Amino acid sequence: MFLEAATLSPEATYRLMSGIVVPRPIAWITSLSSQGVVNLAPFSCFTFVSNKPPLLGVNVGRKAGQRKDTGANIHALGEFVVNIGNASQLTAIHESSAEHQPDVSETELLGLPTLPSLTIRVPRLAEVPISMECRLERVIEFGSTGAEFFVGEVTTFHLREGLVSDGKVDTRLLDPVCRIGGPNYARLGEIVTLRGMQQTPKSVMDR
Repeated sequence: MFLEAATLSPEATYRLMSGIVVPRPIAWITSLSSQGVVNLAPFSCFTFVSNKPPLLGVNVGRKAGQRKDTGANIHALGEFVVNIGNASQLTAIHESSAEHQPDVSETELLGLPTLPSLTIRVPRLAEVPISMECRLERVIEFGSTGAEFFVGEVTTFHLREGLVSDGKVDTRLLDPVCRIGGPNYARLGEIVTLRGMQQTPKSVMDR
């Protein structure tokens, strides 16, 4: 089977690629509107792009050509929080992806408490294992549909007590969830540790 990419609609391409590029970590983003409404939404085109300074990258698409609330809020305020939920919060993560009017706060709708951030105005989720306060560093637009790649500099890491050992996050204790194709999610499953190779990373980023 082969598919000629140029013949596919944006929707068909998304369905295909979201089942190929798996698993994808989920950035559960809180942002703040100019009216003070806390928005919450999950985004799975998410990665880190630099360790000095610490930079996170999240792709936010558009809906019917218009910026989603998250994208509009980040453009307006220049701040956001990337929260990392765990398996116990999977239902809330999924439900927060539903579309609502800009004056509706998903945190209030879902009964998710927030806490003030230390360095930015956007609040963070109170009950997640990890939150990262971010200031917008740059926005890069890609493609013909207006998708934007938001890069934020992490100003503060909030990590649940006991989650970090020797400077590393215990992934088993974190118990993160990831997105796969369609409305489907997954957990870590079996973790395979390979040893015996020479531990000389090519760069700090490979550690």
